[in-house]
Amino acid sequence: MPDLKTAAIATAKRLTDAGYTTYFAGGCVRDILLGNEPKDYDIATSATPDEVLELFPDSNAIGAHFGVILVNQDGFAFEIATFRNDGSYKDGRRPESVSFTTPEEDASRRDFTINGLFQNPESEEVIDFVHGQQDIHSGLVRAIGKPTLRFQEDALRLVRAVRFATILKFDIEPDTWSAICTHADLLANISKERIRDEFIMILTSKQRAHGLDLLVESGLMHHIVPEVYDLIDCKQPPQWHPEGDVYTHTRIMLDMLANKPSPELALAVLLHDIGKPPTYSYDESEDRIRFNGHDRVGAEMSEEILQRLRCSNQTTHDVCAMVANHMNFMNVQNMRTSKLKRFMARPTYEQEMELHRVDCASSNGFTENYDFLRFKEQEFAAEPLIPQPLINGKDLIEMGMHPGPEFSEVLTRVQTEQLEGIINSRDEAIAFVRKEYCAD
Repeated sequence: MPDLKTAAIATAKRLTDAGYTTYFAGGCVRDILLGNEPKDYDIATSATPDEVLELFPDSNAIGAHFGVILVNQDGFAFEIATFRNDGSYKDGRRPESVSFTTPEEDASRRDFTINGLFQNPESEEVIDFVHGQQDIHSGLVRAIGKPTLRFQEDALRLVRAVRFATILKFDIEPDTWSAICTHADLLANISKERIRDEFIMILTSKQRAHGLDLLVESGLMHHIVPEVYDLIDCKQPPQWHPEGDVYTHTRIMLDMLANKPSPELALAVLLHDIGKPPTYSYDESEDRIRFNGHDRVGAEMSEEILQRLRCSNQTTHDVCAMVANHMNFMNVQNMRTSKLKRFMARPTYEQEMELHRVDCASSNGFTENYDFLRFKEQEFAAEPLIPQPLINGKDLIEMGMHPGPEFSEVLTRVQTEQLEGIINSRDEAIAFVRKEYCAD
């Protein structure tokens, strides 16, 4: 079975053998020059969509209007795009029309110089009309042509510039950065789904804290999670948070996360203290700052934010659970065994452990509760945290009880006694119910 690169070369060769100029294009060329393995290969060619379809009759012509055909080769999908010029972008996303043209003009309509490169698939010669190689060498994200025009064509490029700078550890070229800051409000015209996808790629990249800073400093965050600005200069009690305000604390936490966190964990870290600004109070009697109920308020705010970003119901549920529970870690050493086991059995527990780890490491440095839970994981490892129930509703009916809301209470209480190690068999569970609920 050919690998991705071999399949891409074979696809391009069919076009060149038919007499068409054909290059690898965009991000895959950039990745090759950076020494990274491309995740996909885009192909640009002088062949028109109809000519591509003649060579690849089983391909998908869904993007033919924009000169793009989706081709399958050896189990891999490749976008083959005809060299083109774009018409006006009235919707701020897609050109009203396209016209087929030369490779040089095609390069000039792309977003950033590092994405405007071509490569001959056979000779591996790089074709560079936009000085992209120089910007890769210098570590710069630079808009092709006039930055303002590029961002007016598609305002999502504002966030894409930040994403490339974050992931590649590049700087943003000064004129491009100035245009981003000046035209940040154009992002209001972009769908939340497109913004969300770029934002999550920034949050889950290795340099995510730097990406957060760029989004905040540019003003783009006003159109993503504007509540983040309230974290800046929101003071915290220095005895617990010597690192500074809530924003500083949050960005340090993001920076401390292990590589490739899940989107849910990264979002939960960003939002875990989002409820602090609206719950800020100063207790004069104790001379300290308080944020009473910020976990509950933060979970409510997180739900609104994530729905606004069109996140899935599962992502929203998981993030809100992590935000709502992050303060409960201070109580774990005082929990009854049954409550502790239920706490540890929740689906988001392991991600909450990572959130708790960086929460403490970025502030007070306490590890006692984290270490306690890791010890308990070993102690409880011999059997499931939540074992199979010893009895069910049918058993309660056979004992003469009538179905109703009380059933849930009874079964939960039996489970609690089971988790505590007080009830250990079905017979003991039945005897417990008869004594507590069926006595004459």
